[in-house]
Amino acid sequence: MFQSFDETARPEQGPPRLAQLRAVMAAEGLSGYLVPRADAFQGEYVAPCDDRLAWLTGFTGSAGFCAALMEHAGVFVDGRYRTQVKTQVETGHFTPVDWPDIRLADWLGQHLGDGAIVGFDPWLYTPAQIETIETGLAGTGIALRPCANLVDQIWADRPAAPMGAIRVYPEELAGESQGDKRRRLAAALRNAGHAAAVITLPDSIAWLLNIRGSDIPRNPVPHAFAVLHGDAHLTLYVEAAKLDQTVRDHLGDEVTIRPPNAFGPGLRSLGGPVRLDKASVPLWVVAQLDESNTEHVWGDDPCVLPKARKTAAEIAATRNAHLRDGAAVCEFLAWFDSQEPGTITEIDVVTRLEQCRRDTGHLLDISFDTIAGSGPHGALAHYRVTHASNRVLRAGDLLVLDGGGQYLDGTTDITRTLPVGEVGDEESAAFTRVLQGMIAMSRTRWPRGLAGRDLDAIARHPLWLADQDYAHGTGHGVGVHLCVHEGPQRLSRMSEVALEPGMIVSNEPGYYREGAFGIRIENLLVVTEAETLPGGDMAAKLCFETLNFVPIDRRLIRSDMLSAPERSWIDAYHATCRDNIGPRLSQTARLWLRDATAPLPKG
Repeated sequence: MFQSFDETARPEQGPPRLAQLRAVMAAEGLSGYLVPRADAFQGEYVAPCDDRLAWLTGFTGSAGFCAALMEHAGVFVDGRYRTQVKTQVETGHFTPVDWPDIRLADWLGQHLGDGAIVGFDPWLYTPAQIETIETGLAGTGIALRPCANLVDQIWADRPAAPMGAIRVYPEELAGESQGDKRRRLAAALRNAGHAAAVITLPDSIAWLLNIRGSDIPRNPVPHAFAVLHGDAHLTLYVEAAKLDQTVRDHLGDEVTIRPPNAFGPGLRSLGGPVRLDKASVPLWVVAQLDESNTEHVWGDDPCVLPKARKTAAEIAATRNAHLRDGAAVCEFLAWFDSQEPGTITEIDVVTRLEQCRRDTGHLLDISFDTIAGSGPHGALAHYRVTHASNRVLRAGDLLVLDGGGQYLDGTTDITRTLPVGEVGDEESAAFTRVLQGMIAMSRTRWPRGLAGRDLDAIARHPLWLADQDYAHGTGHGVGVHLCVHEGPQRLSRMSEVALEPGMIVSNEPGYYREGAFGIRIENLLVVTEAETLPGGDMAAKLCFETLNFVPIDRRLIRSDMLSAPERSWIDAYHATCRDNIGPRLSQTARLWLRDATAPLPKG
């Protein structure tokens, strides 16, 4: 099994660890200290040695931070985790804070006075993050101070840094050689007048060099730093033990390998101007350039947009991965529907689904820990089942099942909400509204230049009409055998990045009623050029192509709530599932698929 069910949150250990941290804070003359869920590479997912937030507080979500003061300790989480955090921290010592509704600067201003100093590790914060906090603190008399990592000073049994092997990613799947990528991006640097660019995001380095790593579970990326020079030469700061001769030969003479401890001296030896992405580079990097008086300029990580615009080869590869994965999910669903309510648990669901993916013979890892939340657990958007929380699926439950696989040719992600026996009318009505939002996004067509913020409301509209909503974005970007969460594009009211052909996003509206049930339906979409419709006169429009082909549970759909075009979309989607996935299935699953994709009854 890739997924384990051990309990990793230890709330009872939070208070004594917080006391230790406060003692170190006092010795350093600090009024507070910030502990983010971040590492020096600024990726979303962190290795065990960098999971300082979970170690200190018990909170295991993928985003958040703690502001530890002498009298207060706030754990800031977004809408995905506001229910989960209450169960994972000792609320007598840690106070959950709704972020970004409540800004860190405002919270600090409420609890600290003039002259207070709040420390932070400059490896773990970007210039953009610190700039935002300092802007909010203007006029309060509260100051931020970079300092050594205080959590590391008290974490006696901190795990060692990962040393995962690096491997070559096939050029035929990438669609472009790593040399051509370097030369293309270097030309853009020169045209902008930049001598070099610092790259710290692990997936950017993996994409640029056509390599994959194994330093982070579920995400095939290496821990490394890189500097791309204007002449297309690249300096890669990485542990030599991660590279075998095959990888070295692949990288060639235009990539210089240096150890990570040479990164600082290497930065200080650069000639400017050096491009830095203020949203992803650690503030520590800026300090090195400032120390050597090297000019730096703000600009996007040069890999971010090219990586997001998938090549034709990448899109073809990920289509194949989704067909394979879709067949595995259908095999699982055929099994699931043969189980009686009360006979299986959430762990049974997770293990069976992973086995179905393993049975393809191509699964390299799961793309994230599978979410299998039944009943009230379904209201936890990022629920992770453990031996302690494991729950029997009972008649009347809804099951939110969200999972994906890492295959050489693609990263998959799909969510289906499933009934356990008969469910109530309120649940099926909410499910249908979520489905209407998912269909609306799938069918949308828009003029070039629009961003995720312009489209996000499309998926929410049916829920808004019933005074319902969900507290997460409608969709995130997805890589190709890279991270399941990939920027910069998103379907979110906060995303200002224009959607472009080749970008892959998830489409996953939901609805969550705390303590009762959850609903989410998710497919992945790729942005494509839209043909002008007969009678239309607006060219240069974009649309979505759906990548996942797994039936949406008809037993939860209120056909009377759907319009004729919505029913037509469902029936056409199910017919495509039957055509694309049916030939890949066992006889039992093929019969299940036939019934699961039957046309909807007329409303």
